[in-house]
Amino acid sequence: MKALCYHGEKDIRCDQVKDAAPMGVTGAVVKMTACGICGSDLHIYHGHGFTPDLGFCVGHEAVGEIAEVGSGVKSLKVGDRVMVSAAVNFGSCGKCPACFAGLAAQCPQRTISCYGLGHALPGCQSEGIAVPNADSNALRIPDGITDDQALMLTDNLPTAYMGCLNADIGPGKTVAIVGLGPIGLLAIECAFALGAAKVFAIDLVESRRARAQQLGAIPVDPTDPVAFVREATSGAMVQCSVEAVGSDATIQLAIALAGQGASISVFGVNQNQAFKYPLWTAFNKTLTFRVAGCFVQTMWPQLIPLVAGGRLKPERVITHRMTLDQGADAYRIFDGKLDGALKMVLAA
Repeated sequence: MKALCYHGEKDIRCDQVKDAAPMGVTGAVVKMTACGICGSDLHIYHGHGFTPDLGFCVGHEAVGEIAEVGSGVKSLKVGDRVMVSAAVNFGSCGKCPACFAGLAAQCPQRTISCYGLGHALPGCQSEGIAVPNADSNALRIPDGITDDQALMLTDNLPTAYMGCLNADIGPGKTVAIVGLGPIGLLAIECAFALGAAKVFAIDLVESRRARAQQLGAIPVDPTDPVAFVREATSGAMVQCSVEAVGSDATIQLAIALAGQGASISVFGVNQNQAFKYPLWTAFNKTLTFRVAGCFVQTMWPQLIPLVAGGRLKPERVITHRMTLDQGADAYRIFDGKLDGALKMVLAA
């Protein structure tokens, strides 16, 4: 089968690899109909991977059709249209308070991973996807949800929503979103859905700021965003600050934009173990700082009704549709922010 594989820095190739097969009796194989390139995939693309592996299939966002199921799979059958969660739950105890509350990610015995970080769990940018523990890690696409919307529910939209919740966004709040890639733009939609009164949108790319303005946000002059927000808020700064990039500079900016008693949410992937957090500033401002990845499945019950009801329209960030054969070009375009690129969707 075809799969996009990582062979080194900025070297993604469409290779022929072994066909996907169920991972045990609780696994399934999904025939991919659409997959996405995520901003976090660029860490691997730039050579900052999570393992020293080469030649593994990348990607962690996909929708498709169940092609095969193990004998232990209970909720899915061959032919079902499904979305595949980027967060992979290999197992949890099912008995602890977290499991009973539906919070498997907090189970002390859980094993959580992600597709496409190495050979151990091949990625989703392939014709076939081996989904472990399929009852937990894939969901039949509900009625009223399109494939494009379902694809955005596999990672991007849940991550944006979680980031907004972690920033304590609520009715009447003033918000800053730092980074206006697909997830940052979705965070604007989520912020307004949660009741934000004013959202400042910050990015170096003018076209992305223009998109944010179309969503109702206030585009911020990137030459001095702190001064811009200070003037616009009469010195109060924002109550909720969301960082959607993952660089040291953008995290520091998210902190600088925070006002007294503000909450800061970081979900951009940052691998710097020596990041300097300004504790004295945080102490004086009584800041709350949260950094987290998203366990996608926990967000689905809240987000699916919002999408089905038209309150959130995540498919609007899709800008390009290409094929696996064009994968190298897709990564190049996405990485370079060329041709107005936001969400890149690939088909087999």
